[in-house]
Amino acid sequence: MKRAIVIGASSGIGRQVAQLLLQDEWHVGLAARRLDALEELKRIAPERVVTAQIDITDADAGEQLLTLVNQLGGMSLYFHAAGVGWQNQTLDEEKELKTAETNATGFIRMTGTAFRYFAQHTGGHIAIISSIGGTRGLGAAPAYSATKAMQNTYIEALEQLAHMRHLNIRFTDIRPGFVETPLLNGDRFPMLMSSRHVAKHIIKAVYKRRHVVVIDWRWVVVNALWHCVPHWLWRRLKIQHPTTT
Repeated sequence: MKRAIVIGASSGIGRQVAQLLLQDEWHVGLAARRLDALEELKRIAPERVVTAQIDITDADAGEQLLTLVNQLGGMSLYFHAAGVGWQNQTLDEEKELKTAETNATGFIRMTGTAFRYFAQHTGGHIAIISSIGGTRGLGAAPAYSATKAMQNTYIEALEQLAHMRHLNIRFTDIRPGFVETPLLNGDRFPMLMSSRHVAKHIIKAVYKRRHVVVIDWRWVVVNALWHCVPHWLWRRLKIQHPTTT
């Protein structure tokens, strides 16, 4: 039976992915800081949904994840869509540290828990929402771009580790560009994509077991161009950051 855990399911990409999984007859465990938004999703298919209020920055969030997995009856897909990000050109310390706490510490806590669970069982699939913001250091959002780069590297390392240990664990690193989510706060960004559009691409990538996927083709081009910019020129560019989760 198809069983998925979606962390960060209360809004944005996580919520849209959860809806699509439910449409595809998955049993889904939904987790987020806001339990009321999860209850609205549960009404779609109450017999196939369990919910939990989990803040990934809490020290016991990993244990809460395992409790949710037990309530669901197992887990074959772990989908991580929890994250924060701000444009922070004043380098506000609270925002930078909150970003690191969520996108780095919380991320490692939850994906590590999922990895260990799959290692102890018959394997599974870990899919995460990172961002093309991790491609290069973005002056408008230092902690955001740095933590997204860390996520890219961490998932790559876990994939190598799974191979070293002969574990049946698959990984998908999803890197969207600008997505219309509450974190963008109604600001105008170029090539803005709807969360529903992005979620459909994500489901397709997960089903095809893609390792790394940039969404969509326009951002594939942008991502490739960013890689080509020499460091001396990159330091002089003004680029907004693509907050997605």
